[in-house]
Amino acid sequence: AGRRGVITCGATTLLMREYKERFDPDLDILSVAFTNPLPMERIRAFCASIKGEVSVIEDGYRFIQEACLAAGLNVSGKDALSPVTEWTPERIAAFLGRKTKAGTPAPSVPRPPMICAGCPYRLAALHLGKLHKRGDIEAIFGDIGCNTLIKGLNALDVNLCMGASEAIRMGYVLSKPEAAARCVSIIGDGTECHSGMDATRNTVFRQVPGLKIVLDNEWIAMTGGQPSPSSPCNLAGQPNAFRLDEALKSQGAHVITADAYDKAEIEARVEEGLKLAAEGLFTILIIRGTCIRKVPASAYGQKLAVDKELCRKCGRCHICPGIEASEDGTPRWNNLCSGCVSRTPACLQMCPFKALSVAGSNTETALETVTLPHAPEVIDVPPVDSFRRPPRLSLAIRGVGGQGNLFFGKVLAQVAFLAGYDDRNILKGETHGMAQMGGPVISTFGCGEVFSPALVPGTANVLIAMEKAEVLRPGFLDLLEPGGTVLMADTRILPHGLKPEAYPSDEAIAAQLEGYRVVSVDVLSIALNLGDPKGRCANVAMLGVLSTLPPFDVVPEAVWLQALRGISRKPALWDLNHAAFMAGRGMQKG
Repeated sequence: AGRRGVITCGATTLLMREYKERFDPDLDILSVAFTNPLPMERIRAFCASIKGEVSVIEDGYRFIQEACLAAGLNVSGKDALSPVTEWTPERIAAFLGRKTKAGTPAPSVPRPPMICAGCPYRLAALHLGKLHKRGDIEAIFGDIGCNTLIKGLNALDVNLCMGASEAIRMGYVLSKPEAAARCVSIIGDGTECHSGMDATRNTVFRQVPGLKIVLDNEWIAMTGGQPSPSSPCNLAGQPNAFRLDEALKSQGAHVITADAYDKAEIEARVEEGLKLAAEGLFTILIIRGTCIRKVPASAYGQKLAVDKELCRKCGRCHICPGIEASEDGTPRWNNLCSGCVSRTPACLQMCPFKALSVAGSNTETALETVTLPHAPEVIDVPPVDSFRRPPRLSLAIRGVGGQGNLFFGKVLAQVAFLAGYDDRNILKGETHGMAQMGGPVISTFGCGEVFSPALVPGTANVLIAMEKAEVLRPGFLDLLEPGGTVLMADTRILPHGLKPEAYPSDEAIAAQLEGYRVVSVDVLSIALNLGDPKGRCANVAMLGVLSTLPPFDVVPEAVWLQALRGISRKPALWDLNHAAFMAGRGMQKG
């Protein structure tokens, strides 16, 4: 149209196309395919074709903008001291002069990512945090990985880059020799194999005393459970002959080990290592466990009980997200509890009054009381041209790490393919990494006339909150289109360490949602009633509810089921997911 132009490149092009589609169809966009060398003749021709303002919207530094200005072109963009390094739909809208709704004023619940309930790192982190708090240890140098998250347990001070923890500790001790027995370094087993052994060898070579702790969970857990040289098998599944402790001994280090689920042994070995450090020796303590995501399913479900006569309600057992105080002050275990995967539960070892005990298996109890009907093996999916397809479907899902947000994206993508959107765009955006440890996560999905997985405010058909306080996360409600629906799970997940009174009340949440169309469902109860003690199929029940809400309700039920069936490979899982989906559909219809 020649009225106004934008020069952009890379991923920002997707955001600009989305903005143009939604708000300004006359906007001219020049997307530069490469930036070195810049196609300056093409850029000059574009600027000459625009009567009004030409803006440059690019991530990072003002590379294109500076080149255009140097070439004498009249373009606008970020200020020289702008802190913006990555554009968002909201920032683009504001920059181009379009007003967006103000962010949600309600405070959101702080959710620093934490290690999983039952993680083998917990007892070690708790002990180091205790030593740190009382001043026996003055500095803890960490590494990147799941072990980074023990900062939330006061067990980490410094974190720089992968493999750096021991190198930093060594430098600290060289500059302050009297601190050799008052500081430790921490690293994961995978990182020790990848890059940590360099520092190990250097510490041995320079004869720097101290204690290095290798938190060994056998897998590269933070990024998806890939094997490393310290894993039981290699990438091909072949048994692994490498032995981390022997390899470290061969470097000349003094190596000791401890069981990650044995509190007394961990405390004794840490004390031993610090004592040897005071005597001038370098020691490596390997604390051995297995990532709970990699243990057999049969290891889950260990049930714990409290003797209320012995319990003093001291709260010392409240050490992980899987345990919390009940109304009478005694501990209770929620659906996040893994039972420490059939090892000696950490909370049990924390109780000084021996009020906690193992009392059987949640899984066994659930299987005895719930019998699920067999789900259909063959689903008759109607042809694409037999039902009306909206030109565009989009939604955003907020929740807490571990609630299955990524599964939403997988199912919705399959629904879109089966519904005939494969001839257009099918996009999804997801939060990975530390989010699985209980941090806040957001996933987005769109198909049809969509261009970017980052949604422009006011364009989502439906917003889903798998945890009810997450609906208050700033900017989330702003994504909803006029007349859209907020689909909210009646599920409360109290972050570890947050006092119950600090969590938003139902009345406070309802006040923030006033004026919105809200559908609230207790999908966690659906999952638990279906015999799923971990509540993992709650997200499937929510999909069932979603399938009854406009505009998603125009997609036939058979399409949803076929998409779900394609992902639920195991018969038992398909039976459970089918029951959860149908229960969700029935809940909303009722």
